[in-house]
Amino acid sequence: MTMFRTLLLAGTLALTSLSTQAQKTKIKTKAADKAPVAAATANSLLWEVSGKGLAQPSYIYGTIHLICPQDLQVTEPMKRAFGSSKQVVMELDMDSPTMMQEMQAGMMMTDGQTLEKLLPAADYTRVGDYLKAKAGIPIAQLGMLKPFIVTSIMYPALLGCTPASYETTFVKLAQEQHKEVTGLETVQEQMGFFDKIPYAVQSKMLSDMVTKEAEAKQEFQQMLTLYKAQNIEELRTVSNKSSFGFQEYEQLLLDGRNQQWIARIEKQAAAQPTFFAVGAAHLGGSQGVLNLLRQQGYSVKPVLQ
Repeated sequence: MTMFRTLLLAGTLALTSLSTQAQKTKIKTKAADKAPVAAATANSLLWEVSGKGLAQPSYIYGTIHLICPQDLQVTEPMKRAFGSSKQVVMELDMDSPTMMQEMQAGMMMTDGQTLEKLLPAADYTRVGDYLKAKAGIPIAQLGMLKPFIVTSIMYPALLGCTPASYETTFVKLAQEQHKEVTGLETVQEQMGFFDKIPYAVQSKMLSDMVTKEAEAKQEFQQMLTLYKAQNIEELRTVSNKSSFGFQEYEQLLLDGRNQQWIARIEKQAAAQPTFFAVGAAHLGGSQGVLNLLRQQGYSVKPVLQ
């Protein structure tokens, strides 16, 4: 699991909260066997899900949770897919009135841990200097926050801009079109996944982002280029080979969640046509959401943009 995939999974959760606080058995069917090879490898972030008794198709869009405003695009095919859907389902219920409170409740480390205790003195100083220079926040104000939350504060420095969000864009569109917004998992569930990663491991990720900043920026820009090219398969491949090595938690943060989501996606899509929006890292690969839905008998086709 790479540092960047972790940020892609949790970026919106972490940064939204911090902006407030500082002032986130498979069954193979015949239908799946007949899925065209081109559909599995097409470069697309938008996918149509149909068949298996669905009265109308639903759509799945792969997001990157934070992106420079000039790179955020809502294309005509996206608008049509969004408009034909009756509800919007994201990783989290982004328009819940209690979401901010729920986020803040899970941001602090337990057992008296602090960044100063977790990081070697030299790394603590470097991280503190970086936070002050890049985010304008003294490390003393963040010392009790979980390290992955602090890492997410640094995300704009990798982008080189004040980031925008597909999630907030979709929430605004849903409100304008009077569509219900719900989530595939709760804030407590999502925080719980990250809580299974030891603080020491999270702290190493935080330190590496500072001490290897040039390498971090280069790797992220490579992944951003693949995202903009809508190449979800190569995006997953590159992230798996990350020099920031977090691979031992891939099952926890990615594949396990994908498996958990499938029944929830099926239930929502069966109830009414739905526009799903989840991190693009969840789409590709044999254990990605798209392939898992095919294995359940759905037709999953790219919507070229």
